[in-house]
Amino acid sequence: MSDELRGVVLAHGSLAQALVAAAEEISGIRDALVPVSNAGCNRPVLEERLREALEGGPALIFVDLPTGSCFVAALRAMGSVDRVRVVTGVNLTMLLDFLFHRSLPLDQAAARAGAMGVQAIAER
Repeated sequence: MSDELRGVVLAHGSLAQALVAAAEEISGIRDALVPVSNAGCNRPVLEERLREALEGGPALIFVDLPTGSCFVAALRAMGSVDRVRVVTGVNLTMLLDFLFHRSLPLDQAAARAGAMGVQAIAER
């Protein structure tokens, strides 16, 4: 069994699927990120989708916004599932860096993901 972390990308509409597909295509790494969408569901269904995606070990949840249904579902998961952390403001740079640093301890991976996400945002 691998000690590498898994990532769950939780977002509105088709954003999670698009980000995961792009990260996999660029990195060549498959099955390390799981997309979860809130499309067509209420909060209990979204929370069930997220619980299913989190099965199997420690994971970092990447959420699109620091508010709303996806964020609330992620926070609820943190309270009910062991070894889960949440990072908001998911972007492609953050996910790519995560894919190559999944062997970090969960807390370090979460801190690194947040820092990489911020570094990816720049005005030129």
